[in-house]
Amino acid sequence: MIDKDTRERIIALVHQEVVPAIGCTEPMCVALCTARATERLGCRPEHIEARLSANIIKNAMGVGIPGTGMIGLPIAIALGALIGKSQYQLEVLKDLSPEALEEGKQFIAEDRIRVMLKEGISEKLYAEVTCRAAGKEATAVISGSHTRFIEAPVAPVAPDPPEAPEAPAPSIALNMRLVWDFATTTPLDEISFIEETRTYNMNAAREALKGNYGHNLGKTIDRPLSKGIFGNSIFCHIISRTASACDARMGGAMIPVMSNSGSGNQGICATNPVCVYAKENENTHEELIRALMLSHLTAIYIKQSLGTLSALCGCVVASIGSSCGITYLMGGTYEHICRSVKNMIANLTGMICDGAKPSCSLKITSGVSTAVLSALLSMEGKCVTSAEGIVDDCVDKSISNLTAIGADGMGPTDEMVLGIMTSKGC
Repeated sequence: MIDKDTRERIIALVHQEVVPAIGCTEPMCVALCTARATERLGCRPEHIEARLSANIIKNAMGVGIPGTGMIGLPIAIALGALIGKSQYQLEVLKDLSPEALEEGKQFIAEDRIRVMLKEGISEKLYAEVTCRAAGKEATAVISGSHTRFIEAPVAPVAPDPPEAPEAPAPSIALNMRLVWDFATTTPLDEISFIEETRTYNMNAAREALKGNYGHNLGKTIDRPLSKGIFGNSIFCHIISRTASACDARMGGAMIPVMSNSGSGNQGICATNPVCVYAKENENTHEELIRALMLSHLTAIYIKQSLGTLSALCGCVVASIGSSCGITYLMGGTYEHICRSVKNMIANLTGMICDGAKPSCSLKITSGVSTAVLSALLSMEGKCVTSAEGIVDDCVDKSISNLTAIGADGMGPTDEMVLGIMTSKGC
């Protein structure tokens, strides 16, 4: 068993990276930054200026804002100033009311918000919001992660409201063996909190049935025509429940999900496939908890070298996690898990991120489908070899190859994607 100090550090890391969020985390990050700047200003802003990294803009421009029926940054910024509370973190807009929404629309109509690209930065996750009113201004900056505030040089402003000091980020370098050992040997009472991801993210899938969100992909997979093609199978149920939760989240449902590494879709993708498989395969409660921890911690491990935002679609990372969790639920050993990871890397590497939007459910379905296939191949003793593509004999080196491509090799792709998105007539 892993020593107690290491276990505690990993648990702290999971608590930091697996947190509730309402709506897409990029516009919520900007709303959170706006809320903090407004609190520092000490009054309602008259004008707001947001300078954002390219990846923030890419992920926020086409996604629904929960409870508003609107998309994009302006309404997120307006509501962050009007009703946002920074202590709510990524649930910053949970106090939204119809009256506040109308105020937000009016705020936008009065042309009080300006959004622009922040020049001269290398950080992919960066939001700088300045609020002005009555001849004074206040600025807040988030950088590196969706809730990490940093200092910014600003003019004298009203003092900050009292707030608890932020805990230092846990620092522990993970590897696949450590992830496996932690998930499978840690006393159950120490990791049972991860079951909360099921409560949040399966509830989001149920919420999708109450409305028409996004492209209704989850509902479509559940309909008679689809059942005639896919069958009424565990596989069909896995992709339906996962896509449904994404439909609701990307379509603007006012419902929280449990995110992973700053992404609600990654949290859904690491959770729902594991939960559906465990239920229908009649795994034990302990097996479910360990599989969920294995899935989420695998995603966290991969994101350590990939970065919070990248040109690589996050569903690739989270689907690798869920493939590991499903492999474990199938009775797989550490060797089986490593095979599943390699099979995933051989298949999905290169899937681009072209922003957060309703069609993310399509990519999630591709990722989860591959997760199940990779697990099945692994349990049959099949594994992509080091003679093929970027896969290496060492599972950690294979992951390093994946993240090097996503973080470094796909940089020009990221720039081209943003250029295409921002130059379209719509």
